[in-house]
Amino acid sequence: MNYTIKLDIISDVVCPWCIIGYNHLKAAIEQLGIEDRIEIEWQPFELNPDMPAEGENLRDHVARKYGSSAEESKNARIRIASIGAEHDFKFNYFDEMKMVNTFDAHLLLDYAKSMGKQTELKLRFFTAFFSEQKDVSNHKVLKQELVSVGLDLEEGMRWLNDAQRRSSVRSTEKQWQKMGVSSVPTVIFNGEHGVSGAHPVEGYKQILTELMAQTNQS
Repeated sequence: MNYTIKLDIISDVVCPWCIIGYNHLKAAIEQLGIEDRIEIEWQPFELNPDMPAEGENLRDHVARKYGSSAEESKNARIRIASIGAEHDFKFNYFDEMKMVNTFDAHLLLDYAKSMGKQTELKLRFFTAFFSEQKDVSNHKVLKQELVSVGLDLEEGMRWLNDAQRRSSVRSTEKQWQKMGVSSVPTVIFNGEHGVSGAHPVEGYKQILTELMAQTNQS
């Protein structure tokens, strides 16, 4: 009997290492040929929960939050773009790029989960923000991405404005923080073993291989 491996991926849609990590994880799963044994659920995490609606210029944000110089920031973006390209993901950084508030995007990902389209929408958000220079806090953009993956626009907007659902997502964020998640991406394997950071493909393959051996023996 083949057992399913549950992966909770805690991440933010404006986190470059989150999409890099996911692409490495996806490659590991494909190379092992275990796509049918993997269940993925994306969990909410806001890198900047206090980010105002107008957002903040990305370069200014990185300098303020991490103390990075302009040169360091430029080199980091070049490195990120190079690593992303290894798995065909395009990072299209630009001078006016902003770090934005992502709470509403996480709400819509919760809605997408209920419709079986969470990963599809998550990847659209990554592409919209990093490749297509879109503001994923803008409701017009969020509506476009909902429609692009075949989700119901009106239902999604109702979800977005539902106080109970907003509270539920906040609670989920706090739950992961209480469990010790302080950086993303963090992947929790079968609700037990967690790793943080964008690991290389071989690292994920080793973890998955060990888990498969354990589940096959149990």
